[in-house]
Amino acid sequence: MRLENEFRVSSPVQEVWEALLDLERVTPCLPGAALTEQVGDEYKGTMTVKLGPVTARYNGTVRFLETDEENRRAVLQASGRDARGQGTASATITSTLREEDGGTHVRVETEMRLTGRVAQFGRGIQQDVATKIMDRFASCLENQVF
Repeated sequence: MRLENEFRVSSPVQEVWEALLDLERVTPCLPGAALTEQVGDEYKGTMTVKLGPVTARYNGTVRFLETDEENRRAVLQASGRDARGQGTASATITSTLREEDGGTHVRVETEMRLTGRVAQFGRGIQQDVATKIMDRFASCLENQVF
């Protein structure tokens, strides 16, 4: 499933770019996410998400597949297994930044794959949850770099 979100941050594009590349700095901005350790260029962590009546807690990894500073494009790969063994989640998250009126426009495209109980919820609820998470992330990111 493909999800798309966009938001604006008041800070200059270079500051937002540097913040987004610092996973330890921005992970607390992602509701339900926590990093537990770094092994090389890969981070281990957890992500808790609620879809409808189902709450899933995933243990997994995240790492950059690509960071293109010239085009301000970063690609993250995240994958995890439900802590209760009830499914998996994986996502390829592409963030593209561009300068806009002295601030930064951020476009996030997520290709997500879910199995298990949370997979029963359709695209509508998954997009709603993703939008709420991205809204909170954007607000927190604004505070981090402003």
